[in-house]
Amino acid sequence: MRIIPRERRPGPIARVKFVASGDERHSWHESSQRGRFKRVYKITSEYIKPDALFEWSLKPHHGAVVTFAGTVRDHSDGRRTLRLEYEAYAEMAEAKMREVGEEIREKWGIEDVAMIHRVGTLEIGEISILISVATPHRKNAFEACSYAIDRVKQIVPVWKKEIRADGEREWVERNT
Repeated sequence: MRIIPRERRPGPIARVKFVASGDERHSWHESSQRGRFKRVYKITSEYIKPDALFEWSLKPHHGAVVTFAGTVRDHSDGRRTLRLEYEAYAEMAEAKMREVGEEIREKWGIEDVAMIHRVGTLEIGEISILISVATPHRKNAFEACSYAIDRVKQIVPVWKKEIRADGEREWVERNT
């Protein structure tokens, strides 16, 4: 783990880039004035950078940061997968992710939550979704992160199509 010296950490109103391109609409998050109240809910077509999100999550009042990265695997149902294609209704998806964040805040009192979901064509091994939860204690972080991915799969309007080696293309049901 790489610890960032305090003087190099993003401070209040810091701009932290979580994806690999300059797509301003989906790339940047501005933290609050106090630097403590942080949430990110984004749909992006750009490559997701987990290191940037992890570094953003490190704060003196956090004792735990739990991050979940969903990646594209090379098989599904015993068949070889070449790549995945994701589509989303971006505005609604971000609103639904925000709803999940509010549920987490109400259930665990956690303010520091980030959810970034990628759309477009993703190759094997690439990150499709990245969720990070930062809290003072690990138990809440693990529970909230697990809850977040389950709820995202249930209510966020993102659709996945598998492109298989046998030439078949199939839309996959939610919650997989």
